[in-house]
Amino acid sequence: MYNFKNDYSEGAHPNILTKLIETNLVQQLGYGEDEYGIEAKEVLKEKIKNPHATIHFLSCGTQTNLIVISFLLRVHEAVISAKTGHISANETGSIEATGHKVIAVETEDGKLRPSDIQNALKEYALKPHVVKPRMVYISNSTEIGTIYTKSELEDLSSCCKTNNLLLYLDGARLGHALMAQNNDMILADIARLTDIFYIGGTKNGALLGEAVIFRTPELAFDFEYVLKQKGALLAKGRVLAIQFLELFKHDLYFDLAHHANTMALKIVDAVQSKGFSFLTNSMTNQIFPILPKDIIQKLSENYQFYIWKEIDDDHAAIRLITSWATDEKNVDAFIADLKSL
Repeated sequence: MYNFKNDYSEGAHPNILTKLIETNLVQQLGYGEDEYGIEAKEVLKEKIKNPHATIHFLSCGTQTNLIVISFLLRVHEAVISAKTGHISANETGSIEATGHKVIAVETEDGKLRPSDIQNALKEYALKPHVVKPRMVYISNSTEIGTIYTKSELEDLSSCCKTNNLLLYLDGARLGHALMAQNNDMILADIARLTDIFYIGGTKNGALLGEAVIFRTPELAFDFEYVLKQKGALLAKGRVLAIQFLELFKHDLYFDLAHHANTMALKIVDAVQSKGFSFLTNSMTNQIFPILPKDIIQKLSENYQFYIWKEIDDDHAAIRLITSWATDEKNVDAFIADLKSL
């Protein structure tokens, strides 16, 4: 039984484990003041071409979203998100639990556009009787595998600046977005066009960890106090820092994302050769083929995946996710089984 349910079924890339072992007995300061953390932050600042950025390492995506959003919003402020956005659909109401409304917007492809922002601002214009939109939350790649183009992100960024909104990008799968064949951005573009974003390690080779990046120190003022208060400031911060140092010092992060995307596109080609369509046009490591339910049933005997959406009585869209560690032999086996049905 091979698991296509998620991209964190495996542990960590061997280089990370080796580096953790090699540095295991080297004494370091705690709470993010270790030498690995200092070096990792410098490496990331060079990658994003912003020496003034403020960077912190957190444990997971939901924790990052929860702490960053609640830190930046005042008590009466809200965040705009696509309905499929992780903070809207998958985080157990964590943002609402802090007292901040998520303004969920219906989209066809998981991406927000300036018109969506303007409509939300009009809907919540009855000051002071409604919450005040203050942040726009997007994901790249999105929760349904699509990615933003540079022009789309530039338009969103301009819209947010015009309307005094913070633009926050969830980068849980940012590596896969940047390595997609139809992508036209680099990491520095993300850093330039957003106010805050994070680079996901958990889904791309790390044991755990996300690197949250504030474009300016002013935005991150006193953030470390909140990290400590919320239990997110790890005593052994080196564990997170070493992983990001290993992932970015020689661009391993991008190599791993490229492999995951390549494995997914092999399956895309096979699905298309069978004449089946897709729920979304994804060139990342998440794909959503629409298959007859009898074929889905047979494939589920040997492979794990999610039924994502019922299309009609006879068809459904499934979600297949490949990872940095996906073995091509397992992909080839899946393709062979699909073609035989």
